[in-house]
Amino acid sequence: MAVAEVKSNRTASKEARRQQLIQATIKCISKRGIGGTTMSEVASEAGLSQGIVNLHFKSKDNLLNETLRWVAEEYKSQFEKTLEKSGPGPEDKLLALMELDLRPSVCDRHKLAVWFAFWGEAKAVPTYQRMCDAYDREYDEVIGRLCEQIIKDGGYQAIDARTVTEALSSMTDGLWLSCLISPKSWDRQIARDAVHGYLRAVFPKHFE
Repeated sequence: MAVAEVKSNRTASKEARRQQLIQATIKCISKRGIGGTTMSEVASEAGLSQGIVNLHFKSKDNLLNETLRWVAEEYKSQFEKTLEKSGPGPEDKLLALMELDLRPSVCDRHKLAVWFAFWGEAKAVPTYQRMCDAYDREYDEVIGRLCEQIIKDGGYQAIDARTVTEALSSMTDGLWLSCLISPKSWDRQIARDAVHGYLRAVFPKHFE
């Protein structure tokens, strides 16, 4: 086997192991929160030794930072792909992005628990706050631009794009929270209907 191929296999193995540990961290946070998650519990969840966790992440802070970054980047990737592949009109893109937030790949209780756990710690931990703020700001900018275009195209009066963006973001947060704390009564289709209903009420010319 060539030296380059050996290095490639080792790199792939290293990334796969880090991914395994991040997934285990997500499960631990969803069960115990950030404060209750330890390196040893992550190792146990992953079926590995604590030494392996220390080797890859050095500390709990590094592990948590990388877990937040991974969850955020995964969402960002889906967000960008949805924006690129959705219909040409701003209303098509806005609806596709709002529906993305309710897909099982995003609206998953383990991932939602991680999001809310980090949001809850953001004020106390500057690193979390910077990361969360950066992703939230980018999300709001895209949604805001789409709302501005819809308002312009439809000639809507007395409708503010920033207000609509804030309402949509708050609606998503509320639906995510309901999914997290009331999984038995939460219904994905009802959540979609709520989003569609709001968009129809605000932009009736575009969402009949």
